[in-house]
Amino acid sequence: MHIGEAITGKVLAPRTAVYAKFSAPGGDVIDEGLAIVFRGPHSYTGEDVVELQGHGGDAVLSAVLNRCVELGARLAEPGEFTRRAFLNGKLDLAQAESVADLIEAKTAAAARSALRSLRGEFSDRIEALHRGLVEVRALAEASLDFPEEGDVEVMLAYGVAERLRVLRDQLTSIRQAAQQGALLREGVKVAITGAPNVGKSSLLNKLVGEEVAIVTAIPGTTRDVLRANVALEGVPFEFFDTAGLRDSDDPVESIGIDRGRKAARQADLVIRVVESGVPSTGETPLHQIEIENKIDLTGVAAGVDRAGTVPRVRISVLTGAGLDQLRAVLLEAVGWKPLQDEGVFMARARHLRALDEAAERLAEAAVIGVAREELFAEELRYALDALASIVGKTTADDLLGEIFSRFCIGK
Repeated sequence: MHIGEAITGKVLAPRTAVYAKFSAPGGDVIDEGLAIVFRGPHSYTGEDVVELQGHGGDAVLSAVLNRCVELGARLAEPGEFTRRAFLNGKLDLAQAESVADLIEAKTAAAARSALRSLRGEFSDRIEALHRGLVEVRALAEASLDFPEEGDVEVMLAYGVAERLRVLRDQLTSIRQAAQQGALLREGVKVAITGAPNVGKSSLLNKLVGEEVAIVTAIPGTTRDVLRANVALEGVPFEFFDTAGLRDSDDPVESIGIDRGRKAARQADLVIRVVESGVPSTGETPLHQIEIENKIDLTGVAAGVDRAGTVPRVRISVLTGAGLDQLRAVLLEAVGWKPLQDEGVFMARARHLRALDEAAERLAEAAVIGVAREELFAEELRYALDALASIVGKTTADDLLGEIFSRFCIGK
């Protein structure tokens, strides 16, 4: 605490906000504000912490920071405060990751989900599932250690198979909620493709709600990939408006077409726009949704046709007909369950992999059955290890380094 007292010139009592002047070595005042001491373990990191609250501005903050370094402090590494909180047992790993997710949330729904994870909702469900599996494994291990007790009969008497079924259902529920949280965290990249003048740029403008793309009747107006973000039911979508796909002798347009193809290959979802009543022209990229635009010119009713290999949504960008159905199809295509936001917690790709690993192991245990106790118990052990990795009970140091290195400095 000597740094806080040296820079303020005051004795700082724990958990008490003290107004003070932050001074340079010669006594010149750098800034003024509040100083608060938090004694471990009652702090964010679980260690002794001094918090200085001054005025904003890069110059002033840098001067205060430099003074702290002169007094013996050092700059924090990315994620160091949260990593210390994890190592000191203030947060589990899933909660620690949610700190960065909350800061980086792109929509209000994503922020709410990250906050639920930070408060421990995700961890609590993992812990409950973990405890249930420990109980089932204990029964399996007991039948191995005490064969005179009747082995399988003992396990069957305690309903091991039924317990396992219930736990697998719980895991499925957690996986579904985690998948929704992953969508909120990662967002969805959508490439809008199609021939020139079918309405791709007009569709982008309509979805975003402003004129982000130039629209003209001249083919080849879009020369590069245009990006725009929009939230659909809280899910962040990033749309890529690409150049019309056609053979072109224009070198600039050709570059734009090549970039459009690249964007389509890298997208999570590809939609293809065609003009109602006009035979399709140009190449057909691999797409998951087809949009029939300009139905106002042909009299075709708005709606969704699911008879083909991909859904075909009939819309009019000009009148807005069918756009709500298109938004619903987009959400459906990425696996979003409408109106389920309040039950969603933030999750990452590694969480989904761990949940999938646990699900596979439990499925294998169910196939093996309780009659083969040793193999049954071993599959449960693998599943428990996978779940433990989510909250950081069995996490390698190199993974911790990878996770916290992505945090912003100061968190």
